[in-house]
This record gives sequence, structure tokens and C-alpha cells, in this order.
Amino acid sequence: MQSLTDNSAHAHSPQAQPPVVAGFVWDNATRPSLVTFDLMISYLNTDLDLVAPRDLTPLASVLESRGVFPLSVQEDGNGEWYATLEIECDLEGHNREPDVTIRVMLDAIEALDGEVKDLWTACTKREFNIGYDCGDEPWAFNNSLANRTLDRIARVGASLRITLYPPDRTQGATESSQPKPHS
Repeated sequence: MQSLTDNSAHAHSPQAQPPVVAGFVWDNATRPSLVTFDLMISYLNTDLDLVAPRDLTPLASVLESRGVFPLSVQEDGNGEWYATLEIECDLEGHNREPDVTIRVMLDAIEALDGEVKDLWTACTKREFNIGYDCGDEPWAFNNSLANRTLDRIARVGASLRITLYPPDRTQGATESSQPKPHS
């Protein structure tokens, strides 16, 4: 096994392996075992988050028919409706860059008409939320949004949010045991 501090295998290799962080877990709560975690920065997806004083179900249905699928549509008990939608992640190329994902959603939004367009306009929140898993590699990571996409976002009255999720050092471990809770 390579030393935890020896990164020479990763330094200049054309097919560098993902970085590894190590930790200990306890088998049967008594014996520590070394586990490793891959911590790559990656784009996850883009959610479309909506809030409105009216039922968002009709809008979610129309968007679903155009390839933007509801993850949830619910009323909070105080008359506010919340919806979170996204495109299907396995569509070729759509889950690799936020610009492509957002353009697919914008195509569906810009085609709205009649009562569902009025419902879109009634939303008090129309937000594209771009999500990323964080990690230690690569050294530099970036995605971009084209000025045309940013213009389209503004024209439909939406905003943009970026969410960074910290590394989950328990997920992706090379052993199936879970870390022992601290007492």
C-alpha cells in the first residue's frame, strides 16, 4: 500500500488517480481498520427551486411534460407552495455542465403560456441552484455559464444560487464498516 503522504504516483501521471484520504473505522466496535475515501470535486446537478402563494402542481406537470421533473411539490400548511425540479441526470451531456442543464430547463420555461405562465410569474422564488460535491482534487475546478444563458435566466425572472456540499468521508469508503461515533 502506498504511504498516505506519498503523492508521487499522482504528481505527473497522465492518468492520475483520485486523491485518497484515510481514516479509521471500528469493526465490531473494537478493532480499528484503515479505510480510504476518494474526494473529487464534481458538479452534481442543478435544481429549479420555486415558491408561490398558489398550488404549483399545474406548473410542475407542464414542466415535467417538457423534461423537467419534479422532485417535490408541496404546501407548507400556511398557504405557501414549494417545488424542486431537475432534469433527468442520465441525459447525455446534461449532467456534466450546469450551462447545458440550465438551458434545457430554460427551453421548457420559455415555452410556458396561459395559466401556467401566470403561475410562473406569481412565484416569489424562481431559482436555479447549482450543486457541487467538494473535495481535494483536482487542484483547480471550474464550470462556466455563457452570457446568453445568464441573459435568459434574467429574462425569465430567475436567480442563481451555488451550493457546495462538503465531502462525506463516510461515503465511498473501501470497507463497509461505518466510523465509530465519538462519545
